[in-house]
Amino acid sequence: MECTEVRLKKGEPIERALRRLKKKLDKEGTLKELRNRRHFEKPSEIKRRNQRHR
Repeated sequence: MECTEVRLKKGEPIERALRRLKKKLDKEGTLKELRNRRHFEKPSEIKRRNQRHR
């Protein structure tokens, strides 16, 4: 697993860097993956969810 990283530019506010980090995580799908793995999901539930989304 690769760690997502955002470097602060000189004079850049932390809020802007956090916004860039959130956009990067969203683009990679990291947050979505984290939310999905928060609770165990049975294989039958995964199949049911995937069928609903098609």
